[in-house]
Amino acid sequence: MSENDRTPDEGAAREPGEGTPQEPGPGPEQAPKSAPASEPKPSPEAKPQQPPRPPQPQGPQQPSPPQGPQPPAAAAPEPPRPAPEPPAEPPAEPSVSGRQRLAASLWPPRVSRAQLVVALLLFVLGLGLAIQVRSTSDNSALRGARQEDLVRILDELDDRTQRLEDEKARLEKQQSELESSSDQAEEARKQTQEKERQLGILAGTVAAEGPGITLTITDPTGAVESDMLLDAIQELRAAGAEAIQVNDVRVVADSYFSGSGRDMKIDGTQVAAPYVFKVIGKPEDLEPALNIPGGIVQTLEKEQATATVERSGKIVVDALRPAKRPDYAQSSSQ
Repeated sequence: MSENDRTPDEGAAREPGEGTPQEPGPGPEQAPKSAPASEPKPSPEAKPQQPPRPPQPQGPQQPSPPQGPQPPAAAAPEPPRPAPEPPAEPPAEPSVSGRQRLAASLWPPRVSRAQLVVALLLFVLGLGLAIQVRSTSDNSALRGARQEDLVRILDELDDRTQRLEDEKARLEKQQSELESSSDQAEEARKQTQEKERQLGILAGTVAAEGPGITLTITDPTGAVESDMLLDAIQELRAAGAEAIQVNDVRVVADSYFSGSGRDMKIDGTQVAAPYVFKVIGKPEDLEPALNIPGGIVQTLEKEQATATVERSGKIVVDALRPAKRPDYAQSSSQ
């Protein structure tokens, strides 16, 4: 058995300083003859040596294989592994748009009783807020008015109240005269004639004269609309106007305005600027009613039109309307 055939353990059992080991011959086991005189101290870095193993029985020596690096044994080829199967993909869902998702969430409705109660309360609250905002916006002109303007408006309301009280007193006086007069028929005839003249003035069938104002509206750009003239009529009536005439047209309760600019019509009769309003009434009430903040004068000035008001002790309203006999309405008094 050659040195190459010895095991690593036997090589590790050799001590430094030994001679060439004797080659054992065929026969019984042989033990190493000599031992080292002194054992070297192991270094702290040296690994501990393993104790020698007993020699193995040796048989007849075999020829040693040729020296040199041995080629590594060829590894047996591994059988090809099957490729892992890809995970099964879930079936593709149909594409749903945002509008379809919204519709699916809203219909069919799933509303509980509590939700209905809450919705009703919110509706009532929103309605109340809308009414409050509208009433606030309607009074915005008065909120921004000066103190002098507010005092003038209060005076107008007091004068209107006084006129109504005077009318009430006059009617009560007529009633008492009719009841106490010895010739009730003659007194009734006089009051009937007076009432006819008053109704004729309101209906526009008779001429009228008295104190009042003259309102002149110039419109160089043609921006005045029919609703602006109608607003002026309403302001004058609210201030106590008893008879109104615009240019050559008598304005009464059933008058209407149409058109705009240079195609303005009153009751179907075309009128052109400047528009001259002849109004019979108390001048101290009529003029301030047109000049209140947000009134007709300021509205016309925003449209580049001008409005001038002149007081007069005698205004003549002589435009007449034909009297119309009602076809169906009849007096119910006996």
